[in-house]
Amino acid sequence: MRSDRVVSRDLCKCIQRVADQTLTRGDQRKGAKFFAKPQKAQDTRQSDNASNEAFWKKWKAFGNTAQAICS
Repeated sequence: MRSDRVVSRDLCKCIQRVADQTLTRGDQRKGAKFFAKPQKAQDTRQSDNASNEAFWKKWKAFGNTAQAICS
């Protein structure tokens, strides 16, 4: 909601519902840090660590699902 982009509460609620359905709370916390530190997202995406790779696949699936449902 603090973005300079035009957003609505309904869109935010929709995205949160998708997050609640597809990500654990821990995954949501980890992903939320990407907005404050975008380099962390890049590091996670490029990591050779198996848990980071699994997380990134879930995060990407969440984004695709949210886009499909909430657009």
